[in-house]
Amino acid sequence: MARESEVTEKASRRRFTAEYKLGVLRSVDACGAVGEIGALLRREGLYSSHLNAWRQQRERGLLGAMAAKKRGRKAEEDGPLVLENVKLRREKAALERKLRQAELIIEIQKKASEMLGIPLATLEDDESDS
Repeated sequence: MARESEVTEKASRRRFTAEYKLGVLRSVDACGAVGEIGALLRREGLYSSHLNAWRQQRERGLLGAMAAKKRGRKAEEDGPLVLENVKLRREKAALERKLRQAELIIEIQKKASEMLGIPLATLEDDESDS
């Protein structure tokens, strides 16, 4: 006959949310009578070391540290080189668009001059004039 055990095979670590931690700290701060904090700790199943750690986090302003942390790889911060790279890529794309437009205009001018029989000056002609 298999017997049910109340003890789990592997203990799981308790995790407290930031809201819970701050709520407990507010309750502890509101305690005034002797023994109230001890009763609160027993009722919640906490240790005084929890309060010490949570108070330090609150004093340092680490509310983000008290919030649930996202698991996985951390996103890279945009450093000055990354921002400059993005800016230069945008400028390059804009210049490439202007270049394509200028090349298209030049092609249209060449075709129009051929149709009208107007000779266009070339680079060799401009260099010989100087």
